[in-house]
Amino acid sequence: MESAWKEEAGVLVEVLGLERKPVAVTFTNDEVEEGSRERISFCRALKRAAAGEAFVIEAANSSCPGGSWHCGLSEPPSGRGWRFIQDFLTRGEKLTHSIVSFHRMQALGSPPPAGLADRVLIGPVEEAPLRPDLVVFVVDPEQACRLITLDHYWDGIPLRVELTGALCHSAIAYPVVTGRTNVTFGDWTARRMQKYPRDAVFVSVPYERMAALVDAVPRCSAGNAPLEIPREIEEHME
Repeated sequence: MESAWKEEAGVLVEVLGLERKPVAVTFTNDEVEEGSRERISFCRALKRAAAGEAFVIEAANSSCPGGSWHCGLSEPPSGRGWRFIQDFLTRGEKLTHSIVSFHRMQALGSPPPAGLADRVLIGPVEEAPLRPDLVVFVVDPEQACRLITLDHYWDGIPLRVELTGALCHSAIAYPVVTGRTNVTFGDWTARRMQKYPRDAVFVSVPYERMAALVDAVPRCSAGNAPLEIPREIEEHME
């Protein structure tokens, strides 16, 4: 059903008391009319989408080269371009100690979705014109805990998360490539430059997991199911 993602998001906004809007991220080759085409980075688009704005990001209007290749709109740099990134992260941003630690950051993480799509739509789920590939929640730690609990309520499979690396990688590329729910704090540069709240945590849920997550709400105490503690256990807790 076309409006399914809008209804699902509404349930979670109400139950978890979300102050920021769940964000739909959709990769597509189709032409779309909705959304601003201003020059913008992925980390800034996520913040503004959680406040109600919508964007269409293509290679031409992606303002961050790193975001472009992390999210598959361009090929990863090579040669002198790669040397520039090594130098920038180690001596400019100072996010990693050496070119060796920088190499590990890239080699041991998931690969970018190179060549996946011509454009990426980022905006509030409630206004998404196409089925999302991801739903990104910008939440506080308690809300993040509840989302994670709801997400693995049915299968109990522990999350395999990538906390580190660029925000666009951990919040968008990693869950798109792997199909896994991810939790991240983002990278320090993105948090600082975009002025994310100090308590902001990013929870990215592949859309195919959303129906089960929402279906867990009335059954799980992380949703709105009542917590029932047997008397013999309660006595030990007093």
